[in-house]
Amino acid sequence: MLLREENTSEEIIPLKELDWNHFLELVKHHRVCPLIYIRLKDRPNVVPTHVIEALFQEYKKNTFKMLQLTGEMETLDKVFNENNIETLFLKGPPIAYDLFGDISLRMSKDLDILVREEGLERTESILFSLGYEKEEISTVLNEKKWRGHHIAYYHPNKKIQVEVHWRLHPRPMKKASFEELWSRKRESQVTKHPISFMGKEDLLLYLICHGARHGWFRLRWLKDIDQMVRNKDINYVHFKELADKHQQKDLVGQAFQLAHLFFQTPVHEELQGIVNTKRANQLAEKALPFIKEMVQLHVHSQPKSLEKSYKNYLFSMKTKGQKCEFLIILFYPSSLDERTFRLPKSLYFLYFLLRPFLWSWRKLKRPVLF
Repeated sequence: MLLREENTSEEIIPLKELDWNHFLELVKHHRVCPLIYIRLKDRPNVVPTHVIEALFQEYKKNTFKMLQLTGEMETLDKVFNENNIETLFLKGPPIAYDLFGDISLRMSKDLDILVREEGLERTESILFSLGYEKEEISTVLNEKKWRGHHIAYYHPNKKIQVEVHWRLHPRPMKKASFEELWSRKRESQVTKHPISFMGKEDLLLYLICHGARHGWFRLRWLKDIDQMVRNKDINYVHFKELADKHQQKDLVGQAFQLAHLFFQTPVHEELQGIVNTKRANQLAEKALPFIKEMVQLHVHSQPKSLEKSYKNYLFSMKTKGQKCEFLIILFYPSSLDERTFRLPKSLYFLYFLLRPFLWSWRKLKRPVLF
């Protein structure tokens, strides 16, 4: 595999035998164009010119995008600091620079920042003052804040999206407090103004949980794990403690099994006990179809079979306690309930009682009630 660190140019698979159109589709889908371009750009004798050119265009486009995101990130962080809002950047340029030493080698489409939940309103006001807009979403009893973990803002002129997180993961996944993460933060030198991002062990666990929630349908996420394990001095004792504390050991096992399968990622002896388990193997097996079939999860108009398969996967990756909490959360009203049966806001509390009936009604595909 071209992305494996052990490969030399002589060990790469016979390139002349490839279906190059399908190859480009795979590279773009898994968001690894820059890494593949760097590997193949000096091999014009075995790689068709149009393939190199297509990869170069994606590499160039991503480089411009990352430079734009870097500039905007620095601007936002300065404004947040001036307003005494502490922010942790979760992905984007700091992570690209930290993992690869070059922001152009990792693809990102937006900026993700974590703030304290009590600072959400001030953060939103600042983004509005800078020209960002928020998609107006109908909510019932503050369901967005209860069910979700981030809100997206978009700048129509700059064409930049910023996701503001108040939790690392949606409920019922366990999370570290902002204070805990802030105490272990690092500062990126990707800009003149220091940018705060997560400590090594926190970042590794976050990337694993993020990839697991998305079924690892992009190899880029597994490549992040491989890159971090190979190039960072991880404190695996502390990392294992974090995984245990936040009930994410099975997800760690799944991630390392998949990373080893695709990239021969080494597994530290401290993690052997949670990687080589039946549970981790089951979760890895469940994720493989999402990787191999080049699916697009989290987009509208998914085939019903895929939607059902993904929902089953998400439920299976939860612990017993998280499954119970998840089922309880299902009873929290949603905007779908409001669209199914309209009530005045003063009576929204009745949706707690009506939700099971409204959910059943929708399953029967009945028309909307008024």
